[in-house]
Amino acid sequence: MKELTINKSGNSPFKLSQILIPIAIGMVVVLWLFLVEFDPKTLNSINFTLTSVAYILLSFLLMLGRDFGMIWRFRLMTDKDLTWKQSFDIHILSEFTSAVTPSAVGGSGLVFIFMNKEGISLGRSTTIMFTSLIMDELYFIIICPIIFLMIQMNELFNATSVIASTISIVFWTVYSAVFIWTLILYLGLFHRPDLIAKLLKFVFRLSILRKWHPKITQFAENIIESSNEIRKKSIGFWMKITATTILTWSSRFLVVNALFMAFIPVENHLIIFGRQLLLWMVMLVSPSPGGSGLSEYAFKEYYNDIILGSGPVLIIIVLWRLISYYLYLFLGVLILPRWLTKKFK
Repeated sequence: MKELTINKSGNSPFKLSQILIPIAIGMVVVLWLFLVEFDPKTLNSINFTLTSVAYILLSFLLMLGRDFGMIWRFRLMTDKDLTWKQSFDIHILSEFTSAVTPSAVGGSGLVFIFMNKEGISLGRSTTIMFTSLIMDELYFIIICPIIFLMIQMNELFNATSVIASTISIVFWTVYSAVFIWTLILYLGLFHRPDLIAKLLKFVFRLSILRKWHPKITQFAENIIESSNEIRKKSIGFWMKITATTILTWSSRFLVVNALFMAFIPVENHLIIFGRQLLLWMVMLVSPSPGGSGLSEYAFKEYYNDIILGSGPVLIIIVLWRLISYYLYLFLGVLILPRWLTKKFK
């Protein structure tokens, strides 16, 4: 497969295989689920009424709400130095890189590069990226215990599922790691940015990295300056950032609630919402690009106690992945070449 690099022609830095592999993995798993689980008789139980179409459209609108929240937060975090168009490009590129890289690696870590190419200094971009990460992780750290207080554990983890015990172990491991990592980020960014700067300067004194030491020294100073600037933000600023974070993640997880409502009346929306939180945490350690394959299978197993029939469940899986995953692959393919040609000209 031809390697695509950033060069004069403005080609993509990704291999074509990086785009095709996650699509292929997801399609193979969905096809396998259809072959194993699907009963043609269940087609009779699927009624695409106007109500179904309305809820499917609602799921798209919820995903748009999620995108708007992310784009708005980029604008706020940069004091509106980024335009709406620039914020949109950064968001889509971030989602695209997340979709074509293993979830355990995470493509959103390239946000600081995208922001830097849009005119935000590297130190400030890095500080904004880490601050956004802290806000995202805080959402999970805080909302998970709230969900636990409102739903019994056996219902939330679906004791009837064969993978329930595995999900439980993975979730608590990841939750603990996220809690510790967020605490370290918070202390380093908001209380002791000088320690981060000293660590960077120390590492880049090594002989193999020494030639970059002058630039890293400037970068470290920029982080300290940006951190001091972030800490001086008003309560109103943090309230807006918190609101956009809640809008972003709540909208994303409510997509599944809307899709379930397209096929059956939902008695307990909190269970569906809570399980999305757990699945998302578990997907963070997925070795496949964007959690392809594992996401589809885990979704089917995790919601198997909700009586839908194999037909509706599989259709929900397909719609869910189209809205929350494949859409960003498509948009990324459209935007990335143009963006690279412009920014690396």
